[in-house]
Amino acid sequence: QVQLVESGGGSAQAGGSLRLSCAASGSIRKYCMGWVKGRSGNERGGVAAVGSDGSTSYADSVKGRFTISQDSAKNIVYLQMDSLKPEDTAMYYCAAVVGYPCTWYLLRSLSSAGGGYWGPGTQVNVSS
Repeated sequence: QVQLVESGGGSAQAGGSLRLSCAASGSIRKYCMGWVKGRSGNERGGVAAVGSDGSTSYADSVKGRFTISQDSAKNIVYLQMDSLKPEDTAMYYCAAVVGYPCTWYLLRSLSSAGGGYWGPGTQVNVSS
């Protein structure tokens, strides 16, 4: 059981950068961690995931621009967002699920179904 709180969202211009942080109240070592973004209704779009073994997974839309990382000792997950585009605008949620393999798709699927744990989200707005 873990509580997640995101930070680092805000406004940026296209081509700019933001770094999102997800602070967990407990150990994240047992979880597949990552980020999803809000869509219509309760649907969520997968962004990136990082496994306890350090493996990473990215949605095609962010591959090459975003980098996910984690500090297990500090129980923090990061999302470095570079080369931002207006279509990146969304509410970003940190998520923790139990499952394997740890991919962005697994994270999206379980989170959209109400599984795992979510943070309250942090808004990212990217202007042209």
